[in-house]
Amino acid sequence: MSDSTPSPTTPTPNQGTAKTRQLLGMKGAAPGETSIWKIRLQLMKPITWIPLIWGVVCGAASSGEYSWTLENVLKSAACMLMAGPLLAGYTQTLNDFYDRDLDAINEPYRPIPSGSISVPQVATQIVVLLLAGVGVAYALDRWAGHDFLIITALALGGSFVSYIYSAPPLKLKRNGWLGNYALGASYIALPWWAGHALFGELNWTIVILTLFYSMAGLGIAVVNDFKSVEGDRQLGLKSLPVMFGVSTAAWICVLAIDIFQAGIAAYLISIHQNLYATILILLIIPQITFQDMYFLRNPLENDVKYQASAQPFLVLGMLVAGLALGNGGI
Repeated sequence: MSDSTPSPTTPTPNQGTAKTRQLLGMKGAAPGETSIWKIRLQLMKPITWIPLIWGVVCGAASSGEYSWTLENVLKSAACMLMAGPLLAGYTQTLNDFYDRDLDAINEPYRPIPSGSISVPQVATQIVVLLLAGVGVAYALDRWAGHDFLIITALALGGSFVSYIYSAPPLKLKRNGWLGNYALGASYIALPWWAGHALFGELNWTIVILTLFYSMAGLGIAVVNDFKSVEGDRQLGLKSLPVMFGVSTAAWICVLAIDIFQAGIAAYLISIHQNLYATILILLIIPQITFQDMYFLRNPLENDVKYQASAQPFLVLGMLVAGLALGNGGI
């Protein structure tokens, strides 16, 4: 055997990429993982934790009260743990549990349809992650000295939304509009509220603005629907690509992302945060560019490429908005 030939036990670059994608819970993974802890991590889809962790950062910024002390860093880290690995992990595991028939069509390499983990093991993971997430939320409320346990309430409310999103009889994801907005709000508004409440006082201005911003999150949620069009159609799920067709749904997606970010920029101008508004608009421009280059031309093939290229500008825009709101004393 020559040195240039991979041994049977050494993964090729493609195998290594597939393993990484599998561990992160991304599209394009491959079956074959045997470690139960890696399988459990795959169910939690670590790639989905990032926007929730970032939402906590944006909330801390919008509070206007964050300062770089060791205690505040530790509080932030605990809040990120709650929002990302624990409650987002709970949400993703729960979703896989109720989507196992759909995944058997769209992503048969996922842990449950592939038989890599048993249903009772999945149910145990759901309960443990939920209890741990709510427990950390309660500890954060006590740490922050809240009379009303607002972070605990947000954790419980978000967990309930996650349940009715995935589980019958409501199963919000059956409805493309309602399900995607619930997903967008869970990934933008809820962690933002938690981060804001941890360091400041959550108010109606922040609540309404972040719910408005979550319409951009609806657009991002629609992007994820393109990977499962065939399975959604077979099982009668009314995702936007199924209801309106791939091309129209792609346009709905990008318009939601762009228009509602522009609306936030307009609001920042109205409260005289012109510099932040300008930066936000400049961050929207590359998103529109990548929408044209990748997503609108072939959403079925380029959904992951579009997310990787455009979403960093979206999340940077969220932080810009949070800093502006904190600077404006909202």
